[in-house]
Amino acid sequence: MKGPRGWEIARATAEAEDVCIRPLLKRRTNLDTGASEVVPIACGSRLSSVCPPCARRYARIVRGQCREGWHLTEEPAEPEPDADTVWLMKFRADLMEQGREAQRNGDADALEDVREALADVDQQLRQDNGVRGKLPALDEPDAPAKPRQVRSTRRRQDSPDLPRKPVEQRTIGREFAGRYRPSMFTTLTLPSYGQVHTPTRGGRRCSCGRNHRPESPVLGTPVDVASYDYRREARDLIHFSALADRFWQNLRRAVGWNVQYFAVVESQRRLAPHLHAAIRGSIPRALIKQVAAATYHQVWWPPHDEPVYGGTRLPVWVPERSAWCDPDTREPLPTFEESLPGADEEPAHVVRFGDQVDIRGVLGGGEEAHRHVNYLTKYVTKAIGETYADATEAHRDHADRLLVELAVTPCSPRCPVWLLHGIQPKSAHSRMNPGLCKGNAHKRATLGVAGRRVLVSRKWTGKTRAEHAQDRRDHVHAMLSAAGLPVASTTSAGRYVWEPVSPTDPGVPSRSYLLLQAVAERRRWKAEFEQARLIVAARDATCAGGRAGEDGGSNA
Repeated sequence: MKGPRGWEIARATAEAEDVCIRPLLKRRTNLDTGASEVVPIACGSRLSSVCPPCARRYARIVRGQCREGWHLTEEPAEPEPDADTVWLMKFRADLMEQGREAQRNGDADALEDVREALADVDQQLRQDNGVRGKLPALDEPDAPAKPRQVRSTRRRQDSPDLPRKPVEQRTIGREFAGRYRPSMFTTLTLPSYGQVHTPTRGGRRCSCGRNHRPESPVLGTPVDVASYDYRREARDLIHFSALADRFWQNLRRAVGWNVQYFAVVESQRRLAPHLHAAIRGSIPRALIKQVAAATYHQVWWPPHDEPVYGGTRLPVWVPERSAWCDPDTREPLPTFEESLPGADEEPAHVVRFGDQVDIRGVLGGGEEAHRHVNYLTKYVTKAIGETYADATEAHRDHADRLLVELAVTPCSPRCPVWLLHGIQPKSAHSRMNPGLCKGNAHKRATLGVAGRRVLVSRKWTGKTRAEHAQDRRDHVHAMLSAAGLPVASTTSAGRYVWEPVSPTDPGVPSRSYLLLQAVAERRRWKAEFEQARLIVAARDATCAGGRAGEDGGSNA
């Protein structure tokens, strides 16, 4: 009874062979032959706690993307649209003209047909052709214009000024001594919210003549819980991504060229995030510190210092008013737009970086660059809540106190937490639960950092992460073709139909069977690639020896 079960062995074997251990099942039907089979598809999880093989695959792609774009010597190529994309955009322009004509004539049926055609074209442009960004929509002449509150762009008086230069459209840094083109590795942190325990150095000298090191408290936990500013930390965590975006904007304006970066958000022991960034090109350290000190982000939200409701006294939804109302007076709560601060008022919160800024210069192609890439991507497969030591009671209590403050801190204008502060969020509806938000910012795994962990500028390599994954597949196919081995052709989308598998489908094989089938296929692929690599290496060695013999004969 102590022996392992068959499912556990199959799962461990799949994990050892880098096969997804929790695949998604799809039924693939061949329209030509009518054959149908269940195909496991990798889940694609980015967390090692969910699926280690998929997380390792994601980390390899991210690591290659970081290494490829850090020390480029030439500008990355701009992607050119293919003929199919251009034709679809022309067809979309014709549809837009037909829609405007239907609007002028008041033809509702024709307008609805045009809208459906535009939706189909937009879906094809995004999914099949990889078009990003917002596509223009039909004008709505009857829709009321939304009022836009214009605020002053003047810098705050309590922040230093920033240098301003015209931004050149180049991403490559300077070259020194005709051959050196260094880059930067920078770490930015949030300010202090109270004194925390740090590593103890030295010790006290005892009467016995020896230095006794005192027992070290839990690192990163507050020294005085009562004076630790959890409210400010929770707000800084929510708006940390906006502060990072503002830093890159200010840095580009200060240096005068389009700075490219590859950044990863990680968590310190004190549960505050910091930003590790690989920056292409060399920038003076004093300028980076000046930009970090002068960067801030103003949160123009309604004031939310203290919750108005809580416990059993919560706002109620009144269907007659179609609004959330006070439980006592039944009067509607003010909306988000009505509660915004005026032009002459202060913002609800201001986020800034801390004084600690670490800057290092790195040359490409060496062991130091390789070590920094590994350090930068060390925790990309772990959630924010998993990057600190949570094995002690002090850390758990510290995280619990932060989560209590995050539970009453709104994460977006549509967050139901606004109801606790007596404000109706945007797009309020009756299905909201006051104070209960399902957003990632309020979860223990994220600790306020609900956005992306890996932040990459658009011109870092000129390619998306999916294109980097395709480059790895193309490399394997090129190696097989060079060795004369057959290459499996990709499945044509027009000949197959993919359908989700129902849990009650009797024709679905067991999970163990599918895992072992995927393991056998992965082992076959690895054997073919290793064989191709040996064949190509032997051929290159033979060619090199032949050229050496020819050179020796000619010299003789």
